[in-house]
Amino acid sequence: MAEFNRGNLRAQVLGDKDKMAVQIATRTGAMSGGQTALTISIQTVEDGIMVEVGQQAWLGVAASLGHTAISALRNPFSLLGRLDDLAQDIESMQLNEKTWKVIDKAVTTLKASYALSEKLARVACEYCGSANPLGEANCLSCGAPLGDAHPTTCHSCGFVVTLEEVVCPNCGGKLH
Repeated sequence: MAEFNRGNLRAQVLGDKDKMAVQIATRTGAMSGGQTALTISIQTVEDGIMVEVGQQAWLGVAASLGHTAISALRNPFSLLGRLDDLAQDIESMQLNEKTWKVIDKAVTTLKASYALSEKLARVACEYCGSANPLGEANCLSCGAPLGDAHPTTCHSCGFVVTLEEVVCPNCGGKLH
């Protein structure tokens, strides 16, 4: 929040600790640059948290850049008066990248990781129950095939799920 709730940008949080959305948008009445917005969803899942960054709204930034370009073509000296707009538009274009850097810094600070949960990092053999590394074709203990034991993804949202799950924990869609 502190990283984005300054300058031309305003950040707000909606929801609670288990499921929240952080909205970052251009302040109402900002004096320079075009309008933009971005939403980050953060939600608790069984083995940690899931972070999704939405699509950034570009129309306001594109319009501001277009206005700057047309002004500069008509009168190159007008570019001097639009330097603040241009600087703000460039900063807005980097919002998505900056958001991921802030998320990465928070993950590092909290000593968390991007690793798959233990539930998805190992595959249990259906015959002997031994744990095997993800991607292994046959059980290391008994040699049985492991193909059907590997996790898959939800057809609706792409969330990694196990074959035992019948409802996607991310989008609630039916899996089988």
